[in-house]
Amino acid sequence: MIGILGKKIGMTQIFGEEGEILPITVIEGGPCSILRIKTKEKDGYNALQLGLNDKFVKEVAVPDPENYKVGQKLDSTQFQPGEFVDVVGTSIGRGFQGGIKRWHWSRGPESHGSMSHRAPGSIGASAFPSRVHKGHHLPGHMGNQRTTIQNLEVIKVDAEHNLLALRGSVPGHKNSYLIIKKAKKKKFKVVKKEPEVKKEPEAKKEPEKKKEEKKPKQEKQAKKAPEGKKK
Repeated sequence: MIGILGKKIGMTQIFGEEGEILPITVIEGGPCSILRIKTKEKDGYNALQLGLNDKFVKEVAVPDPENYKVGQKLDSTQFQPGEFVDVVGTSIGRGFQGGIKRWHWSRGPESHGSMSHRAPGSIGASAFPSRVHKGHHLPGHMGNQRTTIQNLEVIKVDAEHNLLALRGSVPGHKNSYLIIKKAKKKKFKVVKKEPEVKKEPEAKKEPEKKKEEKKPKQEKQAKKAPEGKKK
């Protein structure tokens, strides 16, 4: 399975295995119904048309559509903890914004006499090219665009309530609809294994030598006779 449809529930935080705090986005992943199957022979490409809550209908590309049937249900169990996903959604709209907020311009001086605190200023040369280049950053409508966040780790899958817990934030406001796909750049989290410590072979113990049996103490030698006095 390449992806499913979902709805953003909100954000929270949990503790990781090492005690660190992880920012989590909770998503209701399905259940999605397969409405139509598109094949390369009939439509020019392979895809599944999915529907969620009778409101959200999108297509998800699949390599082999023969494994699916119309009316089949797809839910959050398509993903596993430790897997990475890409989430597609619509960013929150911010209305009309100036260049400083929209494109992170630097403001002008705020000293006395300055005439351009937050204004764009000159946007084109007079002699050459005598026009404004296409794609120039200017004030305008901000947000409300299709946005993709890549490589979000699946922390937990709640099959009973069809919930996915992803590490990080996803585009859109609460209750907005999303497309959750398997990541193209990452597959599974690489778990670093601790290097095994090689145990040194134990030295062979030499057989203990039998302790020599102590002979019983001989009786005290008889006192020697005192030597004669020298003349």
